[in-house]
Amino acid sequence: MFVLKVLILMALPLAALLVNPQKTNAPTKAPSQISAESETALLESGTPKTLRSVDVTNNQVKIVSYNIRYRSGENLKTLIKLFREDPEIGNAVIMGLQEVDRKKKRSGNTNTAKLLSDELQMNYAWAAPPRAKPTDEEETGVTILSPFPMSDIRRLVLPHEGPNGRRRVALGATVRVNGTDLRVYSMHGETRISMDKKMEQMNTLLQDLKKYPANMPALIVGDFNTWEAGAERKTIKLFSDFGLKTPFGSQTTFYRRAFFIPIEFRLDWIWLRGVEVLTYGIDRKISLSDHFPLWTNIKIPAVKETATKQP
Repeated sequence: MFVLKVLILMALPLAALLVNPQKTNAPTKAPSQISAESETALLESGTPKTLRSVDVTNNQVKIVSYNIRYRSGENLKTLIKLFREDPEIGNAVIMGLQEVDRKKKRSGNTNTAKLLSDELQMNYAWAAPPRAKPTDEEETGVTILSPFPMSDIRRLVLPHEGPNGRRRVALGATVRVNGTDLRVYSMHGETRISMDKKMEQMNTLLQDLKKYPANMPALIVGDFNTWEAGAERKTIKLFSDFGLKTPFGSQTTFYRRAFFIPIEFRLDWIWLRGVEVLTYGIDRKISLSDHFPLWTNIKIPAVKETATKQP
């Protein structure tokens, strides 16, 4: 059954290309040819019109990771309401989102990260990968949202191209909660590359994390697209060897029905370092995306002096 699901999953993008053959016509442009000015434009951060006031009792905070599948319009309004009120994912104070559009036709040319920032009253950072062709619309990106101050924001273009020169990206930021600095990452990994290359994409975040003190609390979330046989075991070993832990077991986080066959995989992850996990879960009643949102309540250690980046 697993092999059948994999074959169907691999066939879906091919079917889309057959319906829209123009997507494969033009040659792609290498990332090195894209101007530095364009690269700078693919990293954005800002503050909301009104910043939400948060009382962090006993240094306990809620974290959410969710591939929102470029929701817009009424779906985005529904999602915002859930982010405010849902008993599981509502009122999170650190959010890592994936497939967040900025000014794309399919999402009504909306700056989704900025809209979420204003509606949820959180600071935000957003990053997207380089375009395969200069004429492409801006890629969908990844976002970090928090009412707490964010600094040292970094856009990390992940190694290895996907179909037609497509690239993927991660975003890092330092979030200060009650005087304690957390290094936070949101990542969207490529789907159609080998598992070894996916491991190198994940390792890009871990290598960036090495630039920070080993005792600095850290959080890595996102859609890693780990659907192959053995992907879960390899992913767990990579992060565990680096000193990070996840509270989640082998629960699936992705659901799609193809040719009347349910496709379920564990694609999404939350990895933690230097914090205490209190509760966690997967909010399966939310079906706005083909992914389910992951959440966890954690306790951050209080320190008199916050960790700072090593030179």
